Amino acid sequence: MAKKITVNTIQKYKDSNEKFSVLTAYDYSTAKYIDEAGIDIVLIGDSLAMVALGYETTHSIGVDEMAIFTRAVAKGVSHAMVVTDMPFLSYHTCIEDAVKNCGQMIKLGANAVKIEGFSEYILSVIKRLTESGIPVIGHLGFTPQFLNTLGGYKIQGKTKEATDEILRQAKELEKSGVFAIVLEMVPQESAKYITENLKVPTISCGAGKYCDAQVLVSDDVFGKFSEFKPKFARKYGDMKSLILDSARKFDYDVKNGNFPSDEECF
Repeated sequence: MAKKITVNTIQKYKDSNEKFSVLTAYDYSTAKYIDEAGIDIVLIGDSLAMVALGYETTHSIGVDEMAIFTRAVAKGVSHAMVVTDMPFLSYHTCIEDAVKNCGQMIKLGANAVKIEGFSEYILSVIKRLTESGIPVIGHLGFTPQFLNTLGGYKIQGKTKEATDEILRQAKELEKSGVFAIVLEMVPQESAKYITENLKVPTISCGAGKYCDAQVLVSDDVFGKFSEFKPKFARKYGDMKSLILDSARKFDYDVKNGNFPSDEECF
């Protein structure tokens, strides 16, 4: 059996210029298959608010809901690192609440947490979490939880000055103890520059190919969620068509007396 991916494994990837992969999962069976496929990090992303729960933004999901999905995903994973995306306002009110909420996810089976944004307070939270034995992934560039203050889904780091500011923030996150940083919706050239000037690995979410890793929402990869596909996502499957076709065949067989057959009855 392959060894469990740890923060040390992730840093070794960076040091040896070896790429690694990250996919989201929200249920036991999907997590199990993703793990078997060799994905390095399984992320319980707060994107589940839209693709699994039907909310309009990530703002609507809470700690109790993330706890349910974290427990389910963790049970399906044996090799990959399990990371929980901490939801909106779960670490913003005070450091004590942040430690409590993040610690709950670790107790439920997560190996690390991811938190968004940059401020002196966020730096303090990261430091306290790592001191408490909770590994942290940072998240810069476009940060969905700050959608309203950013004024919409806008690319970040489009100028030299803006790129330098993201790099400054990334270095501060690095000093505070994060073991990796997600860069979302950042121009490829900017992400390359930032990646080359950090000791910890970067994870691209629409930040080009020069980051140390790539992350996508599994529903986009599998072709399951069809209401919206980001420019940076690639569709590797067509689960929507598979589900529709299978459901229609079942519906037809039931209504025409073809299911169940004699072999499917007691």
